[in-house]
Amino acid sequence: MEIPYTVHPREDTGLYNAKLGIWLFLASEVMLFGALFSSYILLRVGAAPGAWPHGLLNIPIGTLNTLVLITSSVTVVMAWASLKMNQLSRFKIYQSLTVLFALIFVCIKSFEYHDKFTHYEVVLKDGKSMTGHIEGSPMFWNLTKLNANKIASITFTPDAAHGAPDAKSEGTAASSAHGEPTKIATSDILKLECFGPFHNTYLAIYFTLTALHALHVIGGAIVIAYILLTAGRWWKKNPEQLTNRVEVSGLFWHFVDLVWIFLFPVLYLL
Repeated sequence: MEIPYTVHPREDTGLYNAKLGIWLFLASEVMLFGALFSSYILLRVGAAPGAWPHGLLNIPIGTLNTLVLITSSVTVVMAWASLKMNQLSRFKIYQSLTVLFALIFVCIKSFEYHDKFTHYEVVLKDGKSMTGHIEGSPMFWNLTKLNANKIASITFTPDAAHGAPDAKSEGTAASSAHGEPTKIATSDILKLECFGPFHNTYLAIYFTLTALHALHVIGGAIVIAYILLTAGRWWKKNPEQLTNRVEVSGLFWHFVDLVWIFLFPVLYLL
């Protein structure tokens, strides 16, 4: 039995089935991300004056990722236009570029995540606090882990905005220069925590929003790659239906890009 309205539009909506379905799906996605954006706004407005973190994200890298996604939106449109002009080979080139840009975006985002998981705030028992990196770039270390593994000290490189503490060390003098590595005794540490989603409210909403968005990027890239790999067969069987599939996947991809265009200024710039 052949499913109707896969190519020709329905009389009641003027849309073919897949296009109607994707618009309904995107409506649910708007509600999902809308709820999360609303939560972010309420959390930020409710924060004490001056308490909301700033400068925790890498703006140049975020800008690069924005350009990558915007470019991928262009290649998606060009892929669909190529099919409209009966140019299957050009379609494959543009759609391959779209998948490549998706992989680049995810790789850059994973680099950002790794930096956060290896970036620490250390609070000493004398009240001093600073942020920086531990030698070897370990992930998810805390004071409990240091004690459990009987690690007597850590070599900590503070961010340039912080001075190195006058911490006690095992035969090694602590450096007082900004950004210079210093050995800190575990016994002097009151708190050690990386910049993961558990660190503060801002990072919790950051990881929630960006991880959900990254899952959408991965899902969309998988669908686009599947259509690309099966395009030859569908082009011979039903080229109009293939073109419709590319259009529908492109609509989802444009939504994913649009979400990031909102995420970037809200999380990185404001």
